[in-house]
Amino acid sequence: MEGSGIEKNREALKRILLMLVSMAGFADGGPTLPRQLHRAILRLLRPAESAARRLIIAAARGIVVTLPPFRPRKPKPETNEAVLRRLGIAVTLPHDDLKRAAAKRAAALRTARPRAQNLSLLDPLKNPFRVHRRYVPAHSAPRIRSLDDNSSCRPLPPPPSPDDPVDATRLGQRLEALGRALDDLPGQAQRFARWKARNDAARARDREARATGAQIQAAGAVRFRRISPLRLGRPPGGRLSRYDPTAVHPRNVREVDEILAHAHALAVYALECPRPDTS
Repeated sequence: MEGSGIEKNREALKRILLMLVSMAGFADGGPTLPRQLHRAILRLLRPAESAARRLIIAAARGIVVTLPPFRPRKPKPETNEAVLRRLGIAVTLPHDDLKRAAAKRAAALRTARPRAQNLSLLDPLKNPFRVHRRYVPAHSAPRIRSLDDNSSCRPLPPPPSPDDPVDATRLGQRLEALGRALDDLPGQAQRFARWKARNDAARARDREARATGAQIQAAGAVRFRRISPLRLGRPPGGRLSRYDPTAVHPRNVREVDEILAHAHALAVYALECPRPDTS
């Protein structure tokens, strides 16, 4: 029953993804889209990504991953000077030049071997300490350049137009990552199971270190680790809440919102009951 629900929602998400790709029309145009179309695609892409993420979590239910023995990571040297001197190569460059050269080589390797964009397995968290800055519209900004001459007023900037071109490179990468995840849902489930096993093992080591009073890291700082891949409250991009589904008028509920609500219920059940009942 659970597998049929996952497959049904996956097919619905693939249909929505095809609609978004046809709306974007990257094959016919360039890497830019009108602002209005870009925002319309994002309003549907965010809940679709959240629903696909929850389907991956539900599909990973019951997968057991065996991790290799834990080996503490050796601290990396700040520069390659010690390695070069060990090989008998004289080093005459200062530390700053060596750091810049190493960073340039790493950037060249990343450019030569670009990695495919993957769908994020974790919901983005909200920052509770974020200070909401007050936005001042353009017509409220001061326009007087000089107190001696009131006639020299700075012209107002033109308001943003719905037809302004917006860079859609990142949008295309997100659409491609979503399509790759929906086409390989079992592989993404294995990927999530590996992340969860590593995260649980790391949290267990942190608890043991706190209990014994040992130092968790060499710098003395405790690394932040996720407790759950899902964030509290409403899923990203969704309009339906698991606490109050009737808070939104039925006319404002889209198909992707219903898919997200069902996928969220499957993911929550999979996290609360990680092992299926085989009796």
